[in-house]
Amino acid sequence: MNGLLEAYAGVAGRQVISQLHQLADHLKGMKVVHVNSTRVGGGVAEILEKLVPLSNELGLDTSWEVISGDDDFYQCTKAMHNALQGHSEPIDQRLLDAYEQTNRDNADKMRSQLEEADFVFIHDPQPAPLFSLCPGRRGLWVWRCHIDASRPFRPVWRYLRHYVSDYNASIFSLPDFAQDLPHPQYIIPPSIDPLSDKNIELPQEEIDEVNEKFGIAPHRPFLLQVSRFDRFKDPVGVIKAYRLSRKFNPDLQLVLAGGTATDDPEGEKVLDEVKTAAGDDPDIKILLLPPDSHRTINALQRAAHIIIQKSIKEGFGLTATEGLWKGKPVIGGDTGGIRLQVINYHTGFLVNSPEGAALRVRYLLHRRDRLEEMGAKSRKFVLENFLLTRHLREYLTLMVGLLHKADYRIELG
Repeated sequence: MNGLLEAYAGVAGRQVISQLHQLADHLKGMKVVHVNSTRVGGGVAEILEKLVPLSNELGLDTSWEVISGDDDFYQCTKAMHNALQGHSEPIDQRLLDAYEQTNRDNADKMRSQLEEADFVFIHDPQPAPLFSLCPGRRGLWVWRCHIDASRPFRPVWRYLRHYVSDYNASIFSLPDFAQDLPHPQYIIPPSIDPLSDKNIELPQEEIDEVNEKFGIAPHRPFLLQVSRFDRFKDPVGVIKAYRLSRKFNPDLQLVLAGGTATDDPEGEKVLDEVKTAAGDDPDIKILLLPPDSHRTINALQRAAHIIIQKSIKEGFGLTATEGLWKGKPVIGGDTGGIRLQVINYHTGFLVNSPEGAALRVRYLLHRRDRLEEMGAKSRKFVLENFLLTRHLREYLTLMVGLLHKADYRIELG
């Protein structure tokens, strides 16, 4: 067994790694290309960072390409992201023109690589037109939507559907997100990497250093939300919940830790709104962290008493998974992929308002036995359902299935 796979066997078990080899044996040497819009920032990049080398170690020839564009392109794709999540606002034709031209420019750079691939995975709306721009493609193309598209703004969805309907298959994170498309659709939830700097065990000294660096009092309870500064993550609503909770827990602290992604032009504006809402409260820490602050985020999650992920819309919410992995209950928005992870009264609570979040904070801080019990359940739940090895197994299964088309039974040997 090779280095990376040996390390994962220690967490997920050797039987899981054996299953990966069994599937990969039918795909050895095949060329696989993943395409997204950012190398750093966001859950897609974090997943691909390890999914690609693990695939290579299993014998697939896997690469990861990133498309690039100007401000108009990213404004357009951010508007598409919002529209898929239900924001009812048309996109200006000027931005759509920039979107199409950017994809043409990127297709010129990577066309030969994409056309020669056996499998191409296109992640989210940003590179969706690449399929139609590679007429010489010989492999199978899959559109992977990481967004909560359960109730999209129909005009924008119709525009995107024109680009993705001819793909060989599509992947969504939940059944509710799937749309009417003329090809097979697969449900594959995202995952976390248990061996990344963001999720490995840390010495207590390192956790204490992070607390000291940011002025967090370790003897006082604190809430933590880790997310990009995005309105759909509702950071202002988290501040409201914290202030309501302080009426019953005056020692409470709040940490909002996040950053901006290169493909999100709204981040700075939302960050300003969060700072205004926080005012001069010394117990609210707003941390704008660089993309490589993985160990810092890990330490914050391990030090926190309760993890918050009060999203209004959420494709999945990997930061919730990360919190659960650290043995923390999560108070999450009752939406999207958070519902897959936060099981009421078992791994945390689902809420729909700042008042609801404050009520659950009060309950957990007054019932430390329940807080610890939920934390233990949380880690076990992630181990069984949301690790990278499960994610990779399902990608391999999808590829084997597409190769065999409509075969009723596939013998793996």
